[in-house]
Amino acid sequence: MSDDSLVYSTGSGRINQQKEKSITPSDGYARVRRETKGRKGKGVIVISGLGLDNKALKELAKKLKKTCGSGGSVVDETIEVQGDKRDVIQQVLEKAGFKVKFTGG
Repeated sequence: MSDDSLVYSTGSGRINQQKEKSITPSDGYARVRRETKGRKGKGVIVISGLGLDNKALKELAKKLKKTCGSGGSVVDETIEVQGDKRDVIQQVLEKAGFKVKFTGG
C-alpha cells in the first residue's frame, strides 16, 4: 500500500477558504420594530439597519439588554431584545449616535 495519495491538507483547497461577510451599509437610521411571529405570542424588538460589524453588534446588544433588564441575541445583522421596551431602546440608540425609525407593529 502506498502513502502517495493526499487525504487532508490545510495548505489549500476548500477547507481553508473563508468567505468574508459583507456588512450592509447603514443609511443613518436604526429601524426598530416589534415582532411576535414564530415566538408563541411573545414580543421581541428587532433592531436592524445599524451597519455595524459582528463585534460592535454584540457590544451594543449587551448594552441594550443590560439597560432593558431583559434577554436577547444577535441574529445576522439584527439585534433582538425580548419584551417591549421601545422607549428605552430609542434612548440608548440615540445616545450611541443613531437616528431611530419605528417600522411595523
